[in-house]
Amino acid sequence: MSKVKVAVIGCGYLGKWHLEKAMTLADSEVIAAVDPSPETREAMAAKYKGLKVVASIDEVMDQIEAGIVVTPTSHHYEIVNKLLENNKHVFCEKPLTSTHADALRLKQLLADRNLVVQVGHSERCHQIWEQKELYQEFLSGSGHARIKRYAPFKGRATDVDVVQDLMIHDLDLLSMLWNEVPVKISATGYKIMTNHWDHVHAELEYPSGRRAAVTVGRAHVEEKRSVELVNENGVCKVDLMNQELLRSKKGQEVEVFNYERRDHLLIEQKSFYKSILENHQVLVDIEDGLNAVEMIEDVLKSLETGESVVKN
Repeated sequence: MSKVKVAVIGCGYLGKWHLEKAMTLADSEVIAAVDPSPETREAMAAKYKGLKVVASIDEVMDQIEAGIVVTPTSHHYEIVNKLLENNKHVFCEKPLTSTHADALRLKQLLADRNLVVQVGHSERCHQIWEQKELYQEFLSGSGHARIKRYAPFKGRATDVDVVQDLMIHDLDLLSMLWNEVPVKISATGYKIMTNHWDHVHAELEYPSGRRAAVTVGRAHVEEKRSVELVNENGVCKVDLMNQELLRSKKGQEVEVFNYERRDHLLIEQKSFYKSILENHQVLVDIEDGLNAVEMIEDVLKSLETGESVVKN
């Protein structure tokens, strides 16, 4: 069986885990780890004896078929653009780019190339989303969703706001579940621990009449990740931290279903290589990534202006 020759670009907090997964999978052959930091390169070279460790993707571009981009978001566009121009497949961590305009440029560049681009929206990999029979009836009609994602301050990802760091997961989950994008977004927030937004509440309205309230915080007193769906059929709550779905329907007692904890990064990488080798459907494609970036921009615009963002 052929293997995908890949480079992992960015070996920091998340990148080192991506490198570890890529080193273990049967469908990947890691050609190089790429990082501009001499200290990081030294650490990767010490951990993975014999692995080529370089400062720039240009040093190994002619030796690879794909790149896994795990750099700070501000570098995503430049690196993904370079990979696509050199006809390489791309797995880019979320968000795809810093701006919607840059994401559109990548989509246009990809249009005439037969390449795989996958975006790392890992919350889609929870096993529960594959068990649609447990929650499908709570998606119909003009229902409501309430999503909460809290965490105590951990001192990481302070170069970006909590919308790009955390809320993006939930905006993407709403797109996946409802298969539509909002027509109105309103947001309020606070800058608590950093010079960026650390606590944000956003309200979204959809063409179908559905509404969602999403609250995220990285300066909280507890950790919580939950998705609650409400419609005429009842209430369904998914606890993403404890791998548990609870649902309440008329005339029935509350039902509880547990699901398996999985390695999301491993699932994402397996899917990426399968898409390349077997022409399998991309797990999260460039259109999904583009939609998430646009919603991020709209939330941030509402935060900065104090006004709702209404789409035509």
